[in-house]
Amino acid sequence: MAGISTLAAQSAAPAATTSAAPATVSPPPAPAARLSPHETIDLRVGGGRGAPMVTITYGRPYSKNPNGGEIRKIWGTLVPWRAVWRMGSDEATTLITQKDLDFGGTIVPAGAYTLCMYPDDQGSTKLIFNKQIGQWGIPYTAAIQANELARVDMKKDTLDKQVDEFTIALVADPASGGAVLKAFWETTQYSVAFKVKQ
Repeated sequence: MAGISTLAAQSAAPAATTSAAPATVSPPPAPAARLSPHETIDLRVGGGRGAPMVTITYGRPYSKNPNGGEIRKIWGTLVPWRAVWRMGSDEATTLITQKDLDFGGTIVPAGAYTLCMYPDDQGSTKLIFNKQIGQWGIPYTAAIQANELARVDMKKDTLDKQVDEFTIALVADPASGGAVLKAFWETTQYSVAFKVKQ
């Protein structure tokens, strides 16, 4: 889910000059206009006013094509299998945590991250934490991938009802004192449990 623009020199100093003039560079292109509504969700993990906050901001695309109006097939088509997806629309999805989080033994230190998914119909779908933030959601270049912190397995479930708008939820899990991150669209839900690192 993420794009980087490379600044390219537009002119160079003539070969006959002994002192090189500074190169002229073009500014990065403005990102495309947003196509989807955006939402910020948060949860105090562990409950109570003093519990650390986890916050996610993301774009919420619809199954309905904004250009043609037809209902799109999501998993495996709009969101391809075995390719990194920006986990939403428009800007890359971001997660901010006030404390270190433990995703089944994978530690995500306090800070801000881009969240992506690697949906896989032949293996385990992964939730990706990337240390580079602030970029447009696509493409997921090699330079961005080099900033990955971790990939964790997500559990897949089938939903009883069709979900028209991509949704991320943070749900408290009182039994464990932690929470579950859920991402669902169409009739599929992916989830992963986590807690604050002790």
